[in-house]
Amino acid sequence: VQLQASGGGLVQAGESLTLSCAVSRRIDDFVSMSWYRQAPANRRELVASIGQDGSTNYVDSIKGRFTISRDIAKRSAYLHMSNLKPEDTAVYFCNAQGIVSTWDPSIRNFKYEYDHWGQGTQVTVSS
Repeated sequence: VQLQASGGGLVQAGESLTLSCAVSRRIDDFVSMSWYRQAPANRRELVASIGQDGSTNYVDSIKGRFTISRDIAKRSAYLHMSNLKPEDTAVYFCNAQGIVSTWDPSIRNFKYEYDHWGQGTQVTVSS
């Protein structure tokens, strides 16, 4: 499974950005899709997630400012970020959770993976 995150950039405080995560396969069978972020010297933290039933969860620091969504037909998830603050500066990662089987010729068998990550996209918010 490949996840491609995009949409990061440099913005000023108070501005908005929308991150996109394009997935190489169907997404409606994932248990959840999430956005994480990691600032320098910090641990990667969960920012927002959307469940298979469409339910959403957010970390307190971004509630009311960020919105996670998905488009099943486009096999994509999004994170709309508004009223950005300098403390939102981080690399943002897309994650999908769900069992995906892939044929691995090196072991001549299927391998099963649950956690799927995309590369990060940098968001920098200047004050």
